[in-house]
Amino acid sequence: MKNQSVSSNIDWMIVSIYIVMVILGWLNIYSSSLPEVETSIFDLSQEYGKQLLIIALTIPLIIIVLSIDSKFYEKFSFVIYIIGVLAIAGLFVFGKEVKGQTNWYSFGSFGLQPSEFAKAATSLALAKYLSDVQVNLKNLNHQIIALGLIFLPILFIVPHDPGSALIYTILIFVLHREGLPSSYLWIGLFTIIIFVLSLVMNSIYIVILTFLILVFIYYRSRIADRNLVISIVTLAMVTTFSYSTSYVFDNVLKQHHRDRFNILLGKKVDDKGVGYNVNQSKIAIGSGGLFGKGYLEGTQTKGGFVPEQHTDYIFTTVGEEWGFFGSLLVIGLYLALFFRIIYLSERQKTKFSRIYGYSVASILFVHFFVNIAMVLGIFPTIGVPLPFFSYGGSGLWGFTILLFIFLKMDANKVNEW
Repeated sequence: MKNQSVSSNIDWMIVSIYIVMVILGWLNIYSSSLPEVETSIFDLSQEYGKQLLIIALTIPLIIIVLSIDSKFYEKFSFVIYIIGVLAIAGLFVFGKEVKGQTNWYSFGSFGLQPSEFAKAATSLALAKYLSDVQVNLKNLNHQIIALGLIFLPILFIVPHDPGSALIYTILIFVLHREGLPSSYLWIGLFTIIIFVLSLVMNSIYIVILTFLILVFIYYRSRIADRNLVISIVTLAMVTTFSYSTSYVFDNVLKQHHRDRFNILLGKKVDDKGVGYNVNQSKIAIGSGGLFGKGYLEGTQTKGGFVPEQHTDYIFTTVGEEWGFFGSLLVIGLYLALFFRIIYLSERQKTKFSRIYGYSVASILFVHFFVNIAMVLGIFPTIGVPLPFFSYGGSGLWGFTILLFIFLKMDANKVNEW
């Protein structure tokens, strides 16, 4: 069978959505970083000029990713993964501190954030391991290895950038798609509930509530289903986790992290301090109304009321200048992208490509969801960029590599047996 070219088989729907998103992203970066005295769009002293250069450099990057044989990504997935983890670990020695976080390598005026590139590396390694015919996620040893591949980079990222570390946990849903027992998701949900409750009430009340629930379940169950040991272990774990959460929150987390959680939970109001960004973000989005104020006409944007608006808060520009319907259009583009990736993933002829596709969709989705929830004030501010919209080279290049590796795999499926 004669190999067909990438260009004839690449999914142009995804490519088109990608191009539109990058263009719209740049237009919003231009609006949010435009100085009072307009200069050339190529002015590298301005964020929009730098982003234009970043976008231009993305073109050869895409060509390189698509020119590499798709089998290379599978064959060397663990090598790529090891390089990615080592790059993150190297931040402890060679990292540069930016705004209190040491998550960048500095090369003069240029910086790279390795955690953005390690997402593709982790996805490749996970897909390679899970595609092994001998791997069965019903097996505890295989579960531990798969979870270890996800949590190893997290261990190195958490000290530098807890927000980016959170993104990696979404890959657990990929494991669930491939057979991981649902009990892991329920445990995760239960853990989140206990975590939140530990922040809003005294731990002793959580322990008492858990005890009463377990007693109720125990006596409502059939005698054959009763297991006192499991009930005792559950109570002990909840007690330990609740008290440890309170201790970590009060003694380990930095003050600005505690403030963000307290503001989100309504325990603290600080619209002029830590809560200033979120408050101004909500004002900007709300002021856009149904149709927006018009491109380059956003008063909150022009006044610079939302700090770092061109990066993590770029969606506030969309909300203010394009309004509710413009925001729906952007959200619709993202949803179209996610569903298209999932659709193509299910059509893959190899398990490796399918798992990688689901990893891509999961990572892009959690970035999209957390970022927009963050600017709307329903999620803590954790510094997660909006894919293809937020300013920055590492983010755009990392997402581009992640996406176009999958497009290369999908384009090559016609040559798979």
